[in-house]
Amino acid sequence: MSISDPTMHPTVLVVQNDATDPPLLAGEWLGEAGLRLSVLNAWSGEPVPHMVPPGVCGILVLGGAPNAHDDARAPWLADVRALIADAVSGDVPVLGLCLGGQLLAAALGGRVELSPVTEVGLVFVEMTEAGLTDPLTSQLQAPGDRIPATQWHQDHITELPDGAVVLLTNPACRVQAFKVGGSAYGLQMHPEVDADAFDEWSTEQDDALERSGRTGEQAAAEVRGAQGALVSAWRPMILGWGALVWAYATDRR
Repeated sequence: MSISDPTMHPTVLVVQNDATDPPLLAGEWLGEAGLRLSVLNAWSGEPVPHMVPPGVCGILVLGGAPNAHDDARAPWLADVRALIADAVSGDVPVLGLCLGGQLLAAALGGRVELSPVTEVGLVFVEMTEAGLTDPLTSQLQAPGDRIPATQWHQDHITELPDGAVVLLTNPACRVQAFKVGGSAYGLQMHPEVDADAFDEWSTEQDDALERSGRTGEQAAAEVRGAQGALVSAWRPMILGWGALVWAYATDRR
């Protein structure tokens, strides 16, 4: 794992928890922001540091199949939670997507459990009052009460850490996005996933798809049909998080 000079191109350490969920669109957008991504393949056994490595100015934690507390199935998750907790304690910007967002909650004392409602495909979420004024979620380019989101989850956050604020919600899943501290964000959705990647997911049978009562073909068609709206909505928010990474890097100079 090579870390660059933060005064040149700030480095975001990307924790990839599943072979099928690389940074994709989020990586492209953060690259546009002038950030460098250092991808750590935790799913394949690459060691996860317990503390934020020197030179890292942001932590991006991606999705995956395990539950956020399932250390027996995915033994590296304990290290990911430790890394996240260290980042939050040091005000290092954190962005967790789907499992990554659940790990952010779990790392700080929250709870993740199996949801009675499984969301797979195109789902709409809405802003809370806090979300309307948050510097990141307020940048979402979609109606505040109908924001398109790509989803694939059967777990949900049932208890948030102390001090966390819900930013996005819907009737099926109360915590669709939350913030804790000054620069740590957890999202239940997959803004990083493009239509091609979702097509590949849709061909695999897994528990979430089975519990959703939908076919992969149906879900994939929805996501592909909304691809333009999804990119328009989420790119500004991811770029906004990139700006937090730049601000952290600048403050360290």
